[in-house]
Parts: sequence; structure tokens; C-alpha cells
Amino acid sequence: MGARVAQGIDTMNELLTPTEMAKADGLAIAAGISGIELMERAGAAVAEAAAALAAGRTGPICVVAGLGNNGGDGFVAGRRLREQGRSVRMLLLGERSALKGDAAIAAERWGEPVEAASPDCLAGECLADASVIVDALFGAGLARDVEGAAAALIEAINRGGAPVLAVDLPSGIDGETGAVRGVAVRATRSVTFFRRKPGHVLLPGRLHCGQVSVHNIGIPDSVLGEIAPRAFLNGPGLWGPAFPVPSIEAHKYTRGHCVVLSGPLPRTGAARLSARAALRAGAGLVTLATPPNALLINATASLAVMVQRVDDPDAFGALLDDPRINAVVMGPGAGIGANTRQMALQALRHRRRAVVLDADALTSFEGQPEDLFQSIDSNGSPAILTPHLGEFARLFKNITQSYDRIDKIGFVRAAAAESSAVVVLKGPDTVVAAPDGRAAVADNAPPWLATAGSGDVLAGLAGGLLAQGMNAFEAACAAVWLHGEAGRQAGPGLIAEDLPEVLPSVYRALFPRLGYGL
Repeated sequence: MGARVAQGIDTMNELLTPTEMAKADGLAIAAGISGIELMERAGAAVAEAAAALAAGRTGPICVVAGLGNNGGDGFVAGRRLREQGRSVRMLLLGERSALKGDAAIAAERWGEPVEAASPDCLAGECLADASVIVDALFGAGLARDVEGAAAALIEAINRGGAPVLAVDLPSGIDGETGAVRGVAVRATRSVTFFRRKPGHVLLPGRLHCGQVSVHNIGIPDSVLGEIAPRAFLNGPGLWGPAFPVPSIEAHKYTRGHCVVLSGPLPRTGAARLSARAALRAGAGLVTLATPPNALLINATASLAVMVQRVDDPDAFGALLDDPRINAVVMGPGAGIGANTRQMALQALRHRRRAVVLDADALTSFEGQPEDLFQSIDSNGSPAILTPHLGEFARLFKNITQSYDRIDKIGFVRAAAAESSAVVVLKGPDTVVAAPDGRAAVADNAPPWLATAGSGDVLAGLAGGLLAQGMNAFEAACAAVWLHGEAGRQAGPGLIAEDLPEVLPSVYRALFPRLGYGL
């Protein structure tokens, strides 16, 4: 394997919480960049985006500002737009005298009258003729529900009909969780600074952001070393260096052997989808471990996938004693109950084997999850759990009941710590978390992935990558991203069988980005 240079990969993977972003600002200021200079640069980026949105439209650009630094960015943007000869109206929610620090300086530099949030404005009348509305009310730092005049103003913005540019994050969206805090702006576009926030990629926040652009305002990347962020946007920039691209001297035995457990005769399709996906992901060999009544159909329906009869948990354990088997996928179509529990515990018996548990394998431990978690912890082998929200709630009841509001990253981090496994909470904003606190959020899943068998394919992709030696967190993240890209390639109307078949085209696009020629 030769040296490679990654091409076309977004390396700005970090997702900064509002607290971490405030620390980044503080570290930049301590390094000699003044706060007002950061605000000037942020406002300039907003002004550029607002001007682009206003192109070809008549009417003033209306900047709706709050009393914090987000409002200060709005004042800078308004001044810059006015200096370009554009008509600008500045609306302030609150008393101008309440502005402090850099925001007060930005308002002074604006140097023109400011309109108050009057009843007419709260009804939306002052926004009716706007060509663009710039939302500079709250940004990512909002930590409370929006009420009163602020809520009325946000509703007026949403009724306005003009394109809306959000400064940092649409007002009303929680920057850490993506939750709507009462009511939230629905933006056409959002301009953020230095790094995205979790609220940009988690739902429902992502649905309010529109197109998101990230601008460098002079904060050095070196501050990330001190901040040590633990949340990331899922993509090749996160796991690409660990991705198992085969070398020219590789053969099937060096690419790993993955076993997928099949369910009984009426439910064999799910396991076959997983097995096919594991093979397409690059595993050198894949075997379907099948009960006797499903042996014939699995044998006749599989070509490159091998088939092995397994009568009971003891026979499954005997199969897995083969030292060449280094990954197991089980759960899709396995059936719920004691037999599946015992099969899962057999899969976790050896330290050298990675295990993916999905679907029925997770639900089979409802009411007694500690048996599963203790087995994973004592084994020490890589384990990935891939629940959807319902399975997650059944397996981690104490976690979902302990939070006041939905916090997907918090949920999955807590579940990973409790289970000693990498946990994948599936959905349109799939979150992956490791026991050490690292978390990644995917934003590339198209809506047509919501179809029967799609999750079975995801489990197989993860198993195939584990078989090739990827670490559990990176394998889970890569599998989720590949799953989303395969959904995009297959397009509307896809069924789960399509996903493994488009993976070669996904790989053909991915490998050059990782620095490998084809």
C-alpha cells in the first residue's frame, strides 16, 4: 500500500457545542485577536451572504437583532450592506441601552436609527416589504424556551415571505441538541463561524437551517487542541485514514471472515441482506449460519455467500471457534427470545472477534440488558449495537427516562458508556457514540432509506468493515456514511436489495478522495 494524499475531504469535522464555541472565541481573543475584530469578520460574512440572497429582489434588507453578540454580528452586517449602497432597516428586540461589550461597539458603529420591536413589527407588518430578513436574534447559545415578544417576532419572520438568513443558527434552535425551544426561525440559509454546531446537523434543527456555510473569522485551528471536542460530523474526514482499502497483495483470507446468523425459514431475507452487504463492504469471506429448516433456501439463494448449518447455540459456538472468523452479525430476522440471547452470548465469548448486534438480538435482552452489557464488558472485544429509537428505548429504558428533553448525542453517549459498546442510534440524523465519549452525527441519509431491510444492510456493512480490521467506532461511522451514500446513489424508489449493489459505485467515488487511484 503506497502513500496517499486525501483529496476533496472536508476536514472541518468537529461539531462545537455553544460552550466550546465560546471557549474558542475566548482562546482567540487571548491569542491577540480582539472580540470586536471577530465580530467584524463575522458580520462581513453575513453581509456577503445577505447580498447574494437579495440579488434581483427589491425592498430593504431587514436585520432583526437581539441584545447579545449575535445581534452585534447583525449590526456589523447591516453597516457593511449600507456601505455597499443597499437599503437596510435595523430592528432591535430590546432597549439599545442594554447592549454591552462588543455588541454595543457594533451598534455605535452602525450609527443610524434603530427600530424597536413595536406591535406592528411583532405582527410582521414591518417585514412585509423586506427583500431578505437577517435573523440575528439569538444564535447557537440559546438555552431556554422562547416566549413573549421574542416568540412573536420569530413567528413574524416565518410569515414574512422573504428569504431568511440566520446568523450562526436559526433563533429558537438549541445549538447543542437541535431542539426547537418553543418556536424557531425557518431559515433559507445559515452562516456560521469556525465550525458547525450539533444543532446544525441534528433534527429538527437541521430542517430549520437551510443551506449552511462555515466561515473562517480568524480563530486558529490550534484552539481545538485545548478544547478537545468530542462530537463530529460523520464523513470520510473522520474515518478515512482508517478505511480498509485493499492492497494489491491482499487475498480473501487477509480481508477477514464475517459470519451472519440467519433466522428460521420465514425470516431469512434479513440475514441474507446483511450477508450481501458484508461481502460488498469488502469482507473476504461471509458465511450464513443457518438453522436446519432454512438451510435449503439460504443455500439456493446465496452464491458468493457460504452457508453453514447451525442447530443450536452450542453448534453456533463451535462454528465460531474457527480462529479465522473475526466478525459476527446477528439480530436481523433472528427471532426474539431465549435462543437468540444465547446465540448473542456465544458470539461475545471470544475476545478476538468483533460483533454487531441488531434488531431481534437487542430486543431479546429487553428487561435484562445487564446480561448483555456484562458480557460485552468482560469480553473486551469490539461490539456495535445498532438500534432504532424503539429498540433503543427498550434496551436503555433508564437513559431515555432520565432526560427532560430529547438529547440524541447525550442519549447515545450514555448508552455507549453503560453497554461498553459502540452504539448507533439509527434515524435521519444517525448518531454513533463510543464508550470514551466520541460521537458522530450523519447528515447524508436520504428519506428513501426508510424502507424495510435498510437497517439489515447497515448491520452487514458494519460487520464487513469490522472483519477487515477497522476499529468499532470508525467502522460504525463509515458504515452509516456508506449506507447514506448508497441510498443517494440508488435514489427514490430504492428497496433494500439495491443498497449493496450500488456500493461499488460509492467506493469508486470514495477511494480517490482517500488518495487511492483505481
